[in-house]
Amino acid sequence: MAKPIEFKLFAPYNKEAALSGCFSDWESIAMEKGEDGYFRLKVDLEDGVYKYKFKVRSKSWFFEEDQWVDVTDPYATDIDALGGYENGIVRIKDGERIVDTYVWFHDDKPLPPDNELVIYELHVADFSGGEDDKYARGKYQHVIEKLDYLVELGINAIELMPIKEYPGDYSWGYNPRHFFATETSYGETADLKKLIDECHGKGIRVLMDVIFNHSEASAPLTQIDHDYWYHHEPRDPDNNWGPEFNYEKYDDNLDTYPARRFIGDTVRFWIEEYHIDGIRYDAARQIANYDFMHWIVDEAKKTAGAKPFYNIAEHIPETTSITNLDGPMDGCWHDSFYHCIREHICGDKFDLEELKDVIDCKRQGFMGATNVVNYITNHDHDRIMVELGDREVFDKEAFHRLKLAAAILMTAVGVPMVWMGQEFGEYKPQTPESSKIEWGLLENDLNRGLFEYYKGLINLRKNNHALYGENIEFIHENPEAKVLAYTRWNDEGSRIVVVANFSENFLAGYKVPNFPATGTWHEWTANYDIEAGDDGIMTDLGHFEAKVFVWR
Repeated sequence: MAKPIEFKLFAPYNKEAALSGCFSDWESIAMEKGEDGYFRLKVDLEDGVYKYKFKVRSKSWFFEEDQWVDVTDPYATDIDALGGYENGIVRIKDGERIVDTYVWFHDDKPLPPDNELVIYELHVADFSGGEDDKYARGKYQHVIEKLDYLVELGINAIELMPIKEYPGDYSWGYNPRHFFATETSYGETADLKKLIDECHGKGIRVLMDVIFNHSEASAPLTQIDHDYWYHHEPRDPDNNWGPEFNYEKYDDNLDTYPARRFIGDTVRFWIEEYHIDGIRYDAARQIANYDFMHWIVDEAKKTAGAKPFYNIAEHIPETTSITNLDGPMDGCWHDSFYHCIREHICGDKFDLEELKDVIDCKRQGFMGATNVVNYITNHDHDRIMVELGDREVFDKEAFHRLKLAAAILMTAVGVPMVWMGQEFGEYKPQTPESSKIEWGLLENDLNRGLFEYYKGLINLRKNNHALYGENIEFIHENPEAKVLAYTRWNDEGSRIVVVANFSENFLAGYKVPNFPATGTWHEWTANYDIEAGDDGIMTDLGHFEAKVFVWR
């Protein structure tokens, strides 16, 4: 039986709007405007799936005055992207609008808190599959098939590169056109929910990379009334990726901030509908509005309720103000960590003070363990394997140095993040073009060895809670030999010591004084016990090598 279903479009300063759809043979039906700025229309629809679109007299400056334009519903939760028309899709069940009929199974599973996370950043299309993969592009379903691999590695959070509907079939997603719809080429809405649900079932949190700085040039809001939601022109033409949301703009008549209102609606929607566990905010430096960020983070946390929810800013270069006491975010990408460790692993420089600054972010003014997300590469940078190759460091030597980088990453203060493939030595240069991970590499001894090393370090991190906090002390520094040692501990008696040699020299019988405790320590990388006396320990340190000593 048909029931009245309301269609509405918020376009407060547009003169006229109309609705058309498969239910009207695509004939336009005029909509009525209310004092709240919404055009509304009710249509009698039976249960089923319908395509629809709005027409509106545009107020955007790049059209003729009051020109009629077709626009997709800015709030459409599914898009008919394959048809080329970008119609909205609405599903009706029991007389109500629904996104899909997915039933959640794992909502009651406990999830790890922020300070215990090891994040894995991935791109849906490039992560799943491989060179001999019969699928040209990976989908949500194929990520699900790889979850056991991530569990084996020890990952307990994945960060999905943007998955909101973008134009075309391949993109990194930083050109979002539709803010409530998931990218069609990756699968159905229910497939994404199943991926998130399966992650929760395995104790993995799902963080979403979102773009709130800008939208793609022909996103629906740009067509309706560009300057109501966006800045008229780019504020920084050198860092411009599309129309920029104007979070300062206030509408006196309706007592609302239009851009904030729209983005607030999207955040609540993704948390309620898709059960996500955190957000990585792209281009926070360009957004440059802490009031808005405070507000949006509050909205996210209120919506998430009791479950842990991690808000991470990509603010590059990083700034402590975004995440400290008065800062809006829980954490931020620690870009200086990446630059410093890369230069030291590649042998470009040696600067003890800079190393200490990035290994202990408190020296830079950050407050604690969840204020920074550390990485030695991400989607924006080449993997260190590529950087080493550029310096003619290959094969065994390259893998040897990558282990040193991994040891620092997993033992520094902060939340570690791995970019897909780095854990086994993927060597492809970074490119926004399609670039699938070469899973076949895992069959090689060196690649498998690096994977096992990462797996062991992540396991160490999870079992040695000294690495969850912010306690750290540098116990030994030798600028001439390029050696640095530090200890991490907690109040429950967990303690580790990391001794790192950043030189090309093998240091036989190297003496490390000031060990935090005398007695038996276990050297984790080579699996042997060693006694520390009052004068510390003596050990052989390989070139570009870290030793990790765990208190027994």
